[in-house]
Amino acid sequence: MKRSRSPIDVRALEAFVAVCETGSMTAAAKRLQVSQSAVSQSIAALEREQGADLVDRDSRPPRPNLAGRALLELASPLLQRAHTVSGRIKDASLAGTPPVRLGCVDSFAATVGPEIIRAMSGSTRQIEMWSGLTPAHSRQVHDGEVDVVVCTQTVVNDNRIVELPLLSEAFLAVMSRRWLDGRAPKDSHWRQLAAELPLIRYTARSVIGQQIERLARHLGINGPRRYEFDATDPMLSLVSANLGFAISTPLCLWQARHYLNEIAVFPLPTGRLSRRDFFILHRQGEWVEFVENISSLTGRVLDQLICPALTRSLPQLPADALLPKPTN
Repeated sequence: MKRSRSPIDVRALEAFVAVCETGSMTAAAKRLQVSQSAVSQSIAALEREQGADLVDRDSRPPRPNLAGRALLELASPLLQRAHTVSGRIKDASLAGTPPVRLGCVDSFAATVGPEIIRAMSGSTRQIEMWSGLTPAHSRQVHDGEVDVVVCTQTVVNDNRIVELPLLSEAFLAVMSRRWLDGRAPKDSHWRQLAAELPLIRYTARSVIGQQIERLARHLGINGPRRYEFDATDPMLSLVSANLGFAISTPLCLWQARHYLNEIAVFPLPTGRLSRRDFFILHRQGEWVEFVENISSLTGRVLDQLICPALTRSLPQLPADALLPKPTN
């Protein structure tokens, strides 16, 4: 009888993600507050359980191979679900304390979301985080299926729903660093990029795909719809191979940050279509303190973690590429 693969061990998966995100076993061990050997053993055990190597150990820093990239793309929702289950078990005895159901667009859930969960892990408030497409979440908060929503496009016409700005990010042209090799500054511009390479798109059924398509038409980028993806990770795999360029945002790039050493960005012209805004939705008079905490934590995560890391990896990143909600 063929032996089936073992289920994913959550702690081993956390170690694998930490190595991919920090770029070293030492830094991953520091983040997880364990020994370096424990991190190495966890990843080795994960590879044995799944019957495949996940990390290219010949590269410096260590990077996920093809199988590892596939796992990394799935890791965030797996870990989020595992933390949700753990939290529900932990808080099951807290009578009269209902969980807050937080719906988030995928790029927020996978980037800022884990930091919010981590910051609130000491609280008695249970959080159930759901990710998905913006229109679905907007309807869900309207129908009472979720309590708070982080979305990029509001489609609810209901004066009982409060809408608050959360953050704003610029659309950027993204290309392989190989495309820049040997080019004079006058040839290094998004117009030249669009003239030479096809646009690799997000699928048109997503809000970000629709927003980028409107921007591309406005900029005169009208190439054929040759490649379309639901997620940033597979899209950047083609971009890094210099098979095309993309239009994306800082949070999406951070979501697929293991590609940052292989890509570069150009700013696009500023204008009404050139930014993606995030909002928090909640019902009037409900979860007000929780929403304030989400807003405050989001600002700290952007200022202290995501923006500095992106700027180090992508020095071409405009200063206003990722902005938290202004504080009064």
